[in-house]
Amino acid sequence: MPLQTFRYAVSGAANTVFGLLVFYIAYHFILGAEDLNLGFYAFESYTVSLIISFTAAFFLGFFLMKYVVFDDSRIRGHVQMFRYFLVCLFNLVLNYVLLKLAVEVLGIYPTFAQLATTIVVVIISYLAQRHFTFKKGTLPDYVEEENDAAT
Repeated sequence: MPLQTFRYAVSGAANTVFGLLVFYIAYHFILGAEDLNLGFYAFESYTVSLIISFTAAFFLGFFLMKYVVFDDSRIRGHVQMFRYFLVCLFNLVLNYVLLKLAVEVLGIYPTFAQLATTIVVVIISYLAQRHFTFKKGTLPDYVEEENDAAT
């Protein structure tokens, strides 16, 4: 297994466990499995838990991806952060749709439904982060690689 893939697996697993833990705490202890009624709209408790979990895991995930996994990317940090946000936003929408289907259509308990949807989202996220957010910048033809210059 390549080192970068191993780092992604470990960092992603840590961030996923962190996100699931935040989801569980938000769902059971912050919201008490009760919907959040704002007067003009009532949000399902699992939806609010997902938003809280997403927000918490976003920052930890970016730090891990930038400094632990894809530390060889030459793309500027603010561009990486924006791209990471776009991928995470897409993942959030995908997670929401899959979670809603699992809970409301398939009748799966929300915590287990979140665990199942996480597997799908993790696979898509890895591919997007590797090939979009933190891809290695290609050098123009007229610039030599550092290794090539030494030979």
